Order: sequence, then C-alpha cells, then structure tokens
Amino acid sequence: MEFEVVIGLEVHTEMLTASKMFCGCANRFGGSPNSQTCPVCLGFPGTLPVINEKAVELALKTALALNCKINKDNIFARKNYFYPDMPKNYQISQFEEPLAVNGCLTDTATTNNNKIHIRRVHMEEDVGKLIHAEGRDYSLVDFNRAGVPLLEIVTQPDIKSPAAAYIFLTNLKTILQYLEISDCNMEEGSLRCDANISLKPVGQEELGTKVEVKNMNSFRAVRLALEYEVIRQTLLLNGPEKVNLVQETRLWDETSGKTFPMRSKEEAQDYRYLPEPDLLPLKISDQFIEKTKDTIIELPLARIKRFIDSHQIPAYDAGVLAADKNLADFFEAVVRLGPEPKMVSNWIMTEVLSILKEEKKAIGELNLTPESFREILMLVGEKTITAASGKEILRLVIQTGGNPKDLVAEKGLTQISDTESLEKMAREALAQNPKSVEDYRSGKKNALGFLVGAVMKQSLGKANPKMIQDILLQLLDAV
Repeated sequence: MEFEVVIGLEVHTEMLTASKMFCGCANRFGGSPNSQTCPVCLGFPGTLPVINEKAVELALKTALALNCKINKDNIFARKNYFYPDMPKNYQISQFEEPLAVNGCLTDTATTNNNKIHIRRVHMEEDVGKLIHAEGRDYSLVDFNRAGVPLLEIVTQPDIKSPAAAYIFLTNLKTILQYLEISDCNMEEGSLRCDANISLKPVGQEELGTKVEVKNMNSFRAVRLALEYEVIRQTLLLNGPEKVNLVQETRLWDETSGKTFPMRSKEEAQDYRYLPEPDLLPLKISDQFIEKTKDTIIELPLARIKRFIDSHQIPAYDAGVLAADKNLADFFEAVVRLGPEPKMVSNWIMTEVLSILKEEKKAIGELNLTPESFREILMLVGEKTITAASGKEILRLVIQTGGNPKDLVAEKGLTQISDTESLEKMAREALAQNPKSVEDYRSGKKNALGFLVGAVMKQSLGKANPKMIQDILLQLLDAV
C-alpha cells in the first residue's frame, strides 16, 4: 500500500527581551546556575506575574509577518503538569484564546510557491533546565531559563515531506532573525522543534495515527528523524501483521539514527487547562497593532524578488544572500559603493562564503568592511591585479585589516599588462613547451590553456591572462 506523509510542526523560540515573561529577572543565556531567578519565576506562594509588553510586541510582530489573524482579546491559561524543571507545577501559556490564528508562510524556494498554513501563534513561559551529572544517580536543576518569554508557532498538518519541513524551518528561522525576534540558536536552546507525523493511504481523507518526535537539536536532525519515521511507519503498516500504530511521543537518537518510545501522547485534557487567575485578559488595541506593523522590515521573500529585479542577479544567488540578513545587508552596502552587482554576488557566493565556512563565523565577525571589499573588486575589475591576486588580497585583508592597495604594493601583486614583457614571457613558454605547440597546431585547442598556465606560473600569477591568451594566439597562428 502507498501512503501520503502528513507532517505538522510545533516550533518554540525564546524571544529577545531584556527580562523574563512575567517578572523582572534578566533574560540572558550563560549565567551561573540559578543566578537569574526571583520569587515570581520560582513560583513562591503569594507572588503575582506581570506581562512583559516587549514580549507581546515581538510575538505580535511575528504573527503579522506570518499573515495571521490577530485576536485582540487574549487570555492566558495554566497548563498543569508536574516536571521537576517547572517550579510552579504549571506553565503560564495560552490555550483557547491565543494571540493569533490562521496564518501562512510562503516557501521561498524558487521552484515553487507552496504555502504552509499556521494554525496558531501563542505566548508562554519557558521551563528550567535539568542537568544530569555524569556517573551520579541524581539530576540538578537550573531555573535561570524558567520564565523566559517563549513563542510557540504551530503549523497545520499540511507539510508533505521531511524535505518540505526542513525548508519551512529554514524560512521561519530567517524571518525570526530578520525581525530580531530571536537569535534562533538551537545549541543554546533558543529554538526548538517538535514534529508530528502520520501516514495515510493515498486518497484517504482521514488522517493516520499521529506520532510526535522530540529531542532534535538541528534542522538536519528534524529531517533525518522524519525520514526515519516515514520508513518505520511504512514498514509497520505494510507488514504481514498490519500493525496499528499507537499515538505516542518518541525521542530521536542522533547516534543510532533511530527514534525510541518515550511516553503515550498527551491530549489537551491531560493538562487540565484553566484561565490564569492572576492575569487579567490581555486586550490588544488597533493602535498597538498598527504601531507594531510599522516596525516590520522587508522580509526575505520580498528581498529575493527585489534582488532579482533591481540587481539583475540569478534567483539562486538572491536566495542564498537573502537567507542571512547580515549577508544581504553586506551585499547591498558593497553594491551602493559602485561595483557591478553580479560581480559582488559572485565573489560573496564563492570566496566570502568559503572563508565563512572555514572560519565558522558570520559575516559580521569577519575583519572585512564593505569599503575594503569594494576596493578589492575595483582592483580586479580595473585589471590592476588578477582575480587570483584578488583572492589572496581578500584573505590578507581579513587576517590583517590592512588597506587593499597597500597590501597589493607590499606583496608586489600589481598585474603585468605591458605588451612587450608579456610577449617575451609567451615566447619563452612556447620555446619551453614544443609538445604543447605541436598539439595546438594539430588541432588540440586545449593545449592553449596549458600554455597560458605556463606563462601565469612564470609571472607568479601577475600576468594579464586575457592579454597572454591573445598574444599566444597570435604567435601560434603565425606561420
């Protein structure tokens, strides 16, 4: 039997506020354990929560960017459960009256315009963190994270493949970073994702039994876990015993590449939701919505289209550049200084991204200004230096912070464009490589590339390659 894959995602992201969701404690990663706590976030009796306005603004901005319908009347609820990392034994969240519903996110892949529908966007508080001491029979609890503003984004179950889930998460992360909602650092836990997946026979309307997968610490892990679940569920449903799947929560194990049962899946009634008695209903005014809407900058999809239309660069280049706001800002800053956009794009896509990967850094962490980068491109474009020398100078600028022109002079990398000097080198290359000369004259035109390379080697990479090729052609075609 053939099956259709049905996936829904639950994304949690910590918001970039100065303080926690319901108290004045610092919202900061990396403090010593339990140093950023107070009676409110520790759940002491008699304490009262107060809503963080900045968190509401960031959540609203996200909902608007995801084309959601905003609920002007919001109610916070208590989600009751016992976990050792939740000091109150309940979590303040939203249930029946969330911040926003019925949104969508358009896929930024250039091959399609698929829309993933957003079921709801709501605010809540994060829980603490359990630290399992190696070799010990106990665990420690750090409550610094308890109470940090958390935004939950829940999709409709209309994602059709693990690859589509990966693309959605990548696009969502880009939007959250563009709007400075979250740093989306999965290693620090500021972005987490749970995935619900089921299979149903092709053509059947009714959804299959849902399995939730947790413990995925990267988008790659989400994709791999879902791919594993597709295979596991298909084998069970198509097996000789036709096993009926049970609704459950499973954990992804990176080492084995498999999921394992954790517990049976909870339903809403298991959490015994009730309105939070210590918080009044939150009413969001039209004025607050319009003010927040005005702070939304150009989003990735619109920026990709503008890069293609205004800068005349390929769709692939535009997608890569726009995927990182800081990289896109750097690209535009260089273009404003004068170089041709396609040249800027080419150099960023090849040389700069290669260096970023090697250094494991972001563009803002490199010792490279738009002015210095522009200078290097102009030196190459004006044929003052060769492209190879430009790549060398780029790395030297990043290493030393020096001025490109000074480094060219210091390293003696000025391109040789003197016809007499180049002809002398070309004649020497022909004399030293008679076999290549014979190959060219017998019709093996690729021998010309070898001869150009020989001259470039002789000139230490400083010869003008176009002039060298023209001079060699003249000499080779002479009788």
